[in-house]
Amino acid sequence: MEYLDEFMAYLEMERNLSLNTLRSYRTDILLFRKFLGFINFKGVTHTSLRRYLSYLQKEGFARTTIARKLASLRSFFRFLCRWGYVDSNPVEPISTPKLSKRLPAFLYLKEVEELISLPDEKTAFGLRDKAILEVLYSSGARVEELVNLNLEDIDFLGGMAKLLRKGGKERMVPIGSYALQALERYIERRDEFVKRVKSNDESACALFLNRWGKRLSSRGVRMIMDRYIKRLSFKKHVSPHTLRHTFATHLLDRGADLRSVQELLGHVKLSTTQIYTHVTKEGLKEVYDRTHPRA
Repeated sequence: MEYLDEFMAYLEMERNLSLNTLRSYRTDILLFRKFLGFINFKGVTHTSLRRYLSYLQKEGFARTTIARKLASLRSFFRFLCRWGYVDSNPVEPISTPKLSKRLPAFLYLKEVEELISLPDEKTAFGLRDKAILEVLYSSGARVEELVNLNLEDIDFLGGMAKLLRKGGKERMVPIGSYALQALERYIERRDEFVKRVKSNDESACALFLNRWGKRLSSRGVRMIMDRYIKRLSFKKHVSPHTLRHTFATHLLDRGADLRSVQELLGHVKLSTTQIYTHVTKEGLKEVYDRTHPRA
């Protein structure tokens, strides 16, 4: 447990990982220790790791989950090697299970317009919700970046927004005219959310607020979207991240180059963005099959 505690402190302090990610690492390592039946990690070999992977498979864990658990152990033993707690990393010879490439779900333009038209613009809540949907689709922001937005992060004259994600990483992205108009209308009624907020409260500068005048959470955004999705007849799972996928897909469909989309999404690697080229091909094929008389 001392090794594990040191590793968790390293992940939190040096790698600045989120609380949910830290919990996943701890859960993965504790499950492996339980499987081993002993605490001394010096006795772990690549053979015992293969037995563990076989056990996970028999228990019905998905390949993606097994790959994540293996990645957690790889990082953990790399840490133990770095500090001399073990002589070698038994995970290194083991390759990650091959994962089937799942294409991200996206919405067609008509579906996006249908979704964005649902909020009641006569109410402050409706104006807030419409602004949220417009900004997600207009900027390709992650939900965590959306809820981190402050009032000062929106440049209305320049049509830009400053997005901030975990680790303090910032990027500037364009915001379209529809999103800017929705934001202006929401901000005019934003005071209706601020009534219970003290002047020194951190939430006073937050762009999107909940019913109690506090900064809206990622979970809150998902709940808002779920309410609107239930009113539509989509036969696919739709989340705030779906609008990010839709943003990238629509840009590529209309001729945007891959490098530009990579910058807009904030991807470190171009290979992460390339999955959207597969999405556009699938989308074209679906349109062809649906509309061509002899498809």
